[in-house]
Amino acid sequence: MRKHYLSKRLMSVALSLAVAAGASLLWPVGVVKAILNGQPDTNNLYPYVGLVTDGEFVCSGSAISPTLFITAAHCFSTPGGPVSVTFDQQGLFAQNPAFVSGTWHPDPDFCIGCGPGLPGIDQHDVAVVVFDQPISLPRYAQLPTLGLAAAQSMGTAVKIVGYGIQDRLRRLDPDELFTRYFARSRLIQSNHSFGDEFLKLSANPSRGMGGVCFGDSGGPVLLGDTDIILANNSFVTNSNCAGVTYHYRIDTPEALTFINQFLAQ
Repeated sequence: MRKHYLSKRLMSVALSLAVAAGASLLWPVGVVKAILNGQPDTNNLYPYVGLVTDGEFVCSGSAISPTLFITAAHCFSTPGGPVSVTFDQQGLFAQNPAFVSGTWHPDPDFCIGCGPGLPGIDQHDVAVVVFDQPISLPRYAQLPTLGLAAAQSMGTAVKIVGYGIQDRLRRLDPDELFTRYFARSRLIQSNHSFGDEFLKLSANPSRGMGGVCFGDSGGPVLLGDTDIILANNSFVTNSNCAGVTYHYRIDTPEALTFINQFLAQ
């Protein structure tokens, strides 16, 4: 079964549309087709979760300080390249989305095709954005302590947040992508070939579980109702974004060492 990155390249088509439309695109009126079983973050419950773009592709991520934002290493292709981040709940379809600029730094050890199975993501799917100027948010996400994700039992409740598509048909309707959504999920048994550095979550809507889809890469998996990030959204197992999803743990020594070197600057 072929795997798909959550920031799949078809995002560039919708991104071009959104950029061309600019401020004239408003939040559409009507029922939002959030069939991934989530809900829009209209109350700004997760003010630190933002949408990041290099002008062509889109991912999600979390600000952990006024100067640092965490996302996924597979999102873009140019280390040290300029990116823009918005924390507007309506993302690219806000009336006047405010963007902050920064520089994107993937973990240098990340490698597509170096891991087991498909899609071949290895154990370093994390990146940071260093903002050009400090930003002010109501609060920030928190890094986990070492081994926190590994210590959680199967069935642990988590929240997943991101700006990806809410329609599995991926018709790219403005009310179905690039707006901040969240959903609940649970850890499930993670006997798989992708390595211990990935959490496996249920995406079964029949059991009330939400799921991530294209554009949610880099968004956080939060422990319960806390702001503590256990992992970043990484990849899904089929084009319908259903079944199970995989998320790169950031409680590992490798991930925390990579992130903390930027906090120390």
